[in-house]
Amino acid sequence: MSEAVQTAVIGVTGYAGAELARLLLHHPRLKNAPPVFAGRVDERDVERGGIPLAEIHHALVDSRGRGNLRQHPFSWELMTDLDVKVMFLATPHEQSRAWVPEALARGIRVIDLSGAWRLNEAVNRAIYAFEDEGSAQASEVQAEAVYGMPELHRGEIAGARLVANPGCYATSIILAVKPLVAAGLIDVQYGIIADAKSGVSGAGKAPTAKTHFMYAADNLSAYGVFTHRHTGELLEQIGIGAESMTFTPHLLPIPRGILSTIYLRFKDAQNRSAVIHAYRSFFANSPMVRLHEHGLPQIQHVVRTNYADIGFQLSPDGTRAVIVSCLDNLLKGASSQAVQNMNVMLGWDESEGLE
Repeated sequence: MSEAVQTAVIGVTGYAGAELARLLLHHPRLKNAPPVFAGRVDERDVERGGIPLAEIHHALVDSRGRGNLRQHPFSWELMTDLDVKVMFLATPHEQSRAWVPEALARGIRVIDLSGAWRLNEAVNRAIYAFEDEGSAQASEVQAEAVYGMPELHRGEIAGARLVANPGCYATSIILAVKPLVAAGLIDVQYGIIADAKSGVSGAGKAPTAKTHFMYAADNLSAYGVFTHRHTGELLEQIGIGAESMTFTPHLLPIPRGILSTIYLRFKDAQNRSAVIHAYRSFFANSPMVRLHEHGLPQIQHVVRTNYADIGFQLSPDGTRAVIVSCLDNLLKGASSQAVQNMNVMLGWDESEGLE
């Protein structure tokens, strides 16, 4: 598919929605077909033709007048009339559960940034307490949902009608661990520990007591221990049991970025060349992953970029490793990964508009 296609972003008001809008507005394939923005619009704004992007995110204002684009009231008629082919849902989980079946029925391909369709196993989905869990329709949709990590599922994403964009923590940890598990190097029975830290934007735009400046500044806190929603993604995508993964997320007093420090043990002692080979082989065709062969990545290396950076250090005897994985939670952990998925779905270069 070489011509531009009409995209739509539903839910542009959040942090991830803003980054998604920015990426799509500057995507070389879409320069003549800006996204349709739609969502909740009150009566006053309906009367003036929607909410200008400039009022939602001033950073989207530029000399080309992109800030004059508007968020329109969402309707399926609008999606049909404008011939939307790919819809990005930056909406709450429950909203995505309700809208995805309708979108698919209308022939619209969906990239969902929520957690609504990421999990294949009911025991992992239980943490969301979806009202439609177990229904025939939900089961049918879930069966065709593809986990949207191109580094793992590129071929399936290419033909998918529904791509479930991964969680930010999950992306940082899966990319660091999966290549070594796939190569048969890790002693998963010994257990893997993932100690991950994220900037405050990972909690979303709506303010809470724990994201308030007076709580988050000059502080570091653990949360969601053994209960975080991304845990199921780790288990399913890495291919391990719950007893093999200990994942603890933390809140960093910075706006954005994730650093995951992962501790693991090998089945047999490894040297640096063998571990590098495992990563290189796995990511041979993955332009958005950068391997640090010398030294360890830092959040400042990846913030406001679309890359995931991975580095590691072996113990002196080669039996253990500490892996450090960094990414921007709003980009490779959300919006730019969604654009990467769109590129794959439409047969475009995977990194187009991202490098």
